[in-house]
Amino acid sequence: MADHHESDSPHQPHDAPGPTGAAPDPGPAPRRGGAAPRRGGAAAGAPVVGALLAVLAVATVSVNLRPGATSLGPLLEDVVAFHGQGGLATGLLTALPCLAFGVLGMLAVPISKRVGLTGTVVASFVLVVAGLLLRPQASTFWMFTALSLLALVGPALGNVIVPAWIKQYGGRRTVGLMTLYSTLLGVGGATGSAFAVPLMTDGALGWQDSLRFWGLIAVVPVVVWVIVLARTGHDFPPPTAQGELHTSVLRSPTALALTVMFGLQSMNAYTQFGLLPQILTGGGMSPTNAGLVTGSVAAWGILGGLVMPTIIDRSRHLPLIALAFGVLTAAGYVGLILAPAAGALLWAAVLGIGGFAFPTAIALIPARSRDPLVTAKLSGMVQPIGYLIAAAGSITAGVVLDATGSASTMLAMMAVTGLALGLAGYRAAKPVFIDDEIAR
Repeated sequence: MADHHESDSPHQPHDAPGPTGAAPDPGPAPRRGGAAPRRGGAAAGAPVVGALLAVLAVATVSVNLRPGATSLGPLLEDVVAFHGQGGLATGLLTALPCLAFGVLGMLAVPISKRVGLTGTVVASFVLVVAGLLLRPQASTFWMFTALSLLALVGPALGNVIVPAWIKQYGGRRTVGLMTLYSTLLGVGGATGSAFAVPLMTDGALGWQDSLRFWGLIAVVPVVVWVIVLARTGHDFPPPTAQGELHTSVLRSPTALALTVMFGLQSMNAYTQFGLLPQILTGGGMSPTNAGLVTGSVAAWGILGGLVMPTIIDRSRHLPLIALAFGVLTAAGYVGLILAPAAGALLWAAVLGIGGFAFPTAIALIPARSRDPLVTAKLSGMVQPIGYLIAAAGSITAGVVLDATGSASTMLAMMAVTGLALGLAGYRAAKPVFIDDEIAR
């Protein structure tokens, strides 16, 4: 909401795009570096989705966007051995989520234009249920991989669609719904990994029951979003007041910075989850403790998801905060170079707080755009391209580690990416609207 001393015309709402012409009105500045002030409960012309149904929809889909991917990691050795594969198969399955989020995420906006935002979530999660339930029974490795890819369709599209859906229907609840979304995204990811082994049943193929469990859970968002679909119908955002967007949102400096920020943060996160256990054990830590320390990095991400949407909405110093996340990320890597085992929990906490850049980037997607259509296009650019950056960067980090045999060299490289993340975050967090930049 705006501060009480701010005034606005009764004839033009805060979230209306500026008029067209040679000198477009830049519109109101974001409140203290955060989201655009809004009136009413949803975007203009959007069907009404009640508060309880909106919360249920966001909660059920958010918590199911990551377990299908993260539940596989702890069981990967068993799966690969069952199919008679080796290191190449392990690497492929490890990289598959990032690659799927990047490539399939690019299809989110075109698909949702045809079937609507809500319809896209429903259809994609039907595929998720099928993929998760069928892949444990796959008779070959390539069938297992194909079904894993099918199970990633929902998360890949949901990553893009859910922030736009929240923008469409959130209204005054937008900050709260984004907080719920980013928090449960972290909870779902951590839960999938933490419960993978405990969910195994007795017997050599107990991993199949563990993987199948998440397919049963994924039925819940399908049911909830079918109810939402009955109210919304086809709900892709209509063109802006200036008409359909005929230019890429990446022509906006803010959108470009946000894409780089998202990509570098995701690269750091996936590299940490994949290589940090190896680095810690190489420094003398037991595999069990190395796993716990790595898990603590993810746990910090839950706190970040809880607090960052509100900070974005209220803080006057968000660019400096985003810069600090990059500096902390770099500092965590330097700490691991100097004392990889002795200070492991401290460096994990520093990296975890630096990882607040992820919920910051996610929350900036609706906060730096006024119109739901711009939000959808922005999300459809930032996340797919960002995840492809993440995949390429994570592979590069692994190659450097393997080629040099030096964890310090790889960590030094990652420290540089942390500083670059901070600079991109500083620019992305500036209080401007992407709608205004592309209108110019």
